[in-house]
This record gives sequence, structure tokens and C-alpha cells, in this order.
Amino acid sequence: MTKVKICGLMESQHVKTAVDAGADAIGFVFAPSRRQVTIAEAQELAKTIPTGVLKVGVFVDASQDEIEKTYREVPLDIIQFHGDESSDFIKKVGLPSIKVLSVYSDEYAKQSIQYETDYFLFDTPGTDFKGGSGMTFDWHLMKDAGVQSEKVILAGGLNADNVAQAIRTVNPYMVDVSSGVERMGRKDGNLIRAFIKAVKDEER
Repeated sequence: MTKVKICGLMESQHVKTAVDAGADAIGFVFAPSRRQVTIAEAQELAKTIPTGVLKVGVFVDASQDEIEKTYREVPLDIIQFHGDESSDFIKKVGLPSIKVLSVYSDEYAKQSIQYETDYFLFDTPGTDFKGGSGMTFDWHLMKDAGVQSEKVILAGGLNADNVAQAIRTVNPYMVDVSSGVERMGRKDGNLIRAFIKAVKDEER
């Protein structure tokens, strides 16, 4: 069954909604973003997340010390590298990891061969910040990515209306959403529930 990550959560009510609706992972953004949280804020939010739901920390070109400190103090389960981090740097950090790859073309979809990470998150190139743009990319480019489906996390413009088609096209291990469950730049409980339901219903 395709797993679900709800990313960029900042409020306890939305964490609870996501967990209660069946989210498999919660993402906290520690990089510059309108969704950025502090270690202290993430600590409080993490207290309400049960064992079995992954706590993911999103970083963009952060130092090893910053990553390790945040991982330890929140605590987190896995690190999402969303910048220009090299394969050597990710190995040096040595924590469970997701490497984000922006997909411009089929050649970019093949970038994963450069890295040794637990998962690869394929996303649309960002705009104002390094990160998602809230727009989809051509999912058919994933056919030549050369990544085992159990290591693929799909992001980029997903919402309750298109996620079922995305799953049928890519067959990812997990889907990741942020702006697709927001209204006016803030997470929306109804949209979170609708997105998770759309994923779970596709598996039935």
C-alpha cells in the first residue's frame, strides 16, 4: 500500500489530523521557508506523533552539526536532504536519509545513481525557495529513473484530485504533499483527510 507523508506541518491540530487520518510520515521544515519551524517547535509537535509514524526533518544545505543536533533533539527518524548536498556529505552525516531530486527531464530523473540513500524524493523544481513549487512534473519521466519503486517518494503538485492517477502512473513507495493540503497558505484539516483518503481508496 502506498504510504503518505504530510510535509510542512506547523500546528498541533494538523499533526493530530494527519496522524488520525492515517499518515505514515510527518515532515518538519527546518530550512528557510514560510513553513519553517524551530527545534523547540518541532519537539512539541513530535510529542504527539506515535511510534510507527516517521518524523522527517527537511534541510537545505545545512551543516552536519545542525542536522545532527536537530535529529537528536527533536528527535527525528530520517533526514530529507533538499539542497545541493553531495553523496559524500550524506554518507558523512550517516543518518537515515531521503535525497530530493528535481525532475526537469528524463536525464534528471536518473540522478539517483549518484547517491546512496534510503529513499529518493522526486519533485518539481522549486521557485522562491529550494523545495517544491506546488506544480506537477511529467510522471512518465519516472519510467526511466532506474530506481526501485520501494525507494521512490513522489511529490510535486499532488492533491486529493490527482494523487490516484499519480500512484497508478508511478507506483511509488510513498507520496508527499504540502501545498496540496493548504488553503491560503495554511494547512487545512479537511484537505489533509481528503488527500489521505484518496491514497487509501486507490489501494482498495
